[in-house]
Amino acid sequence: MQAKLKKIKLLLLDVDGVLTDGRIIYDNQGGELKAFDVKDGHGLKLVQRAGIQVGIITGRQSQVVSKRASELGIEILYQKALTKLGPYEEILATLGLKDEQVAYVGDDVVDLPILRRVGFSATVADAVPDLLPLVDYVASRPGGRGAVREICDLLLKQAGHWDELTCRYFDA
Repeated sequence: MQAKLKKIKLLLLDVDGVLTDGRIIYDNQGGELKAFDVKDGHGLKLVQRAGIQVGIITGRQSQVVSKRASELGIEILYQKALTKLGPYEEILATLGLKDEQVAYVGDDVVDLPILRRVGFSATVADAVPDLLPLVDYVASRPGGRGAVREICDLLLKQAGHWDELTCRYFDA
């Protein structure tokens, strides 16, 4: 696993069920609500500080996702991607990356085409059960509840970035 993670230059994520718990909540005015875990966000910022780009490919369109991506400095954002392989291939071409340089976190069968291609594939604890034996890593945490942070920490530790990025916290 360490050899795979050392090659990663881009971390791609699904949203519903990965960055969120998968629930979609509407208020009385028709507005959409999603809850994001702040620890997941900090993990993504640490990954970015390590020089690894972060992107999102999601099947739904949501202003909430645009806002969260903007807050985290995520510029690679594909929404309403009913088939995710097209945006994935476009991202690879734009960034000049190979499959082995990409990690992807998904939670459902729509994510399988990308999960099968990337250098490192991961899912959340509460993913669709059929995915679990097909990925490199299954987080112990559910989507929207720290799974992304767990995967970010694993990536940073295995790729050798963890100590450099966190020493200011531990050595304070």
